[in-house]
Amino acid sequence: MHKVVLGPVVFGDPRKFVLIGGPCVIEDEKGTLKLAATIQKIASGLKIPYVFKASFDKANRSSIRSFRGPGLEKGLKILARVKKEYGLPILTDIHTPGQAEPVAAVADILQIPAFLCRQTDLLLAAAVTGKIVNVKKGQFLSPWETKNIIHKLEESGTKKILLTERGTSFGYNNLVNDFRAIPVMRGFGYPVVFDATHSVQIPGGQGTASGGLAEFIPTLARCAVVAGADAIFMEIHEDPAKALSDGPNALALKQLKPLLDKLMELKKVVGAEG
Repeated sequence: MHKVVLGPVVFGDPRKFVLIGGPCVIEDEKGTLKLAATIQKIASGLKIPYVFKASFDKANRSSIRSFRGPGLEKGLKILARVKKEYGLPILTDIHTPGQAEPVAAVADILQIPAFLCRQTDLLLAAAVTGKIVNVKKGQFLSPWETKNIIHKLEESGTKKILLTERGTSFGYNNLVNDFRAIPVMRGFGYPVVFDATHSVQIPGGQGTASGGLAEFIPTLARCAVVAGADAIFMEIHEDPAKALSDGPNALALKQLKPLLDKLMELKKVVGAEG
């Protein structure tokens, strides 16, 4: 399998998984910096490679009145500060082709949201920046269909590709995980990320907002490591009940270290078995 390397962070290392974590959306500068520093300390103590993630804009909120974030300009300034002060690699979403270039000036990984994973122009714009492109598999796609996404990116000249599993639509307002997706997508030659928090989301379940079943995050994360995931993606918040976006499916910060301890134990077993 093709490894994707970002400095000391290696996606596809059989001995280690990468943690991608942070708030769903940038809520304020002070809180974002504090959260980044705390997660970095935990990950560093466990020797887990870490990428900070946060969105500057949540363009697909359920309600027009939902909090979306600080926007492109202000959001990138905050992410740039996280990168400068803590030396952390940065992942953030882009929603339009025009955002790719300015975001690439700050972010190390450009993420394509699940609902936009088949948008060819967006994929091409991300690919030509030369940055790593992480594509979230749409809730409406089978894992086998992600091969078409890979072909689009490769034809655009990049092999810096990550695919993310984040659940599949199952009836109304529900997602399920088919863990066959992880080995299937890895079989296309690139590392696979498992999004343990969006996988427990209940899309639109609260009418004007999405709900979630955060109590299942640890279970799904453990399953993903055993299934061979190269990275675990988690939205993490100090107090999910007060989060301005996706609180019901965020992991509480206090739960992070105990969960990572268990995931590392599992990774050691899986890695030893090859």
